[in-house]
Amino acid sequence: MNPLLTKFKALEDNVERALIPFLVIGDPDYKTSLDLLKAVAKEADMLELGFAFSDPIADGKTVQQADQRALKAGMTTEKNFELIKELRKETDIPINLLVYANLIYQQGIGKFFRLAQQAKVDSVLIADVPPEESNEFEIRARKHKIQLIFMVSPLTNKERLQKIENKTTGFIYYVARLGVTGAQEDLKARSLKHLKEIKPIIRKPICVGFGISNKDHVRAVVEAGADGVIVGSALIKIIEQNLNKKEELIQQSVAFVKELKEATRYV
Repeated sequence: MNPLLTKFKALEDNVERALIPFLVIGDPDYKTSLDLLKAVAKEADMLELGFAFSDPIADGKTVQQADQRALKAGMTTEKNFELIKELRKETDIPINLLVYANLIYQQGIGKFFRLAQQAKVDSVLIADVPPEESNEFEIRARKHKIQLIFMVSPLTNKERLQKIENKTTGFIYYVARLGVTGAQEDLKARSLKHLKEIKPIIRKPICVGFGISNKDHVRAVVEAGADGVIVGSALIKIIEQNLNKKEELIQQSVAFVKELKEATRYV
């Protein structure tokens, strides 16, 4: 069993679900990002790390600005992997990458997945590559023992859902709302209903992201059957609000992650 599935099973046995914070590597700078990730990793079950990209079509304003801060700080794909290697010295929790295909093509597909393996990355989600165009990535990922993650949404019908599940070797990323990433006040009832409907027919773990921004959202998707919850924009906003206050940035982020984690536990 791969490390991702092992982690999901351990959490299930402990009557809880995975909390997966999302952060852009290098936001707002290399050292602060590394220190923040070290602190957050102690409270989280997994991490989802974004590689800053100039045209992140799946991301809203908050993540776009995080990308710009990281790029301005000089982050590159090579530096991203260097930071992950540093982070790996202090945590062994699963690390999942969210990237865009251009960044992989720039390195070369084989080299990218080799670097990911060397950094002990567990899985990769390529946000702009659908399953129908993923064969070359699958071959390289398999060679380097990296799991691939694909997205589904409330509009995904059962036939396509099955095809996506067959392509997925990690977990299925369930997009809780249509459009781009970003914190929101309310979860769509349609998404929760659809999640409940598909959960019994899916064998792979399902993790819910896009718009999850508080403990009530976390509790709602856990009760709807999610195996994990991904929170990004609401966490990144804490960075945005504390750019010149590193200690407060880390303290507030850790406190927020702890609060969210509590909502993943069944009582």
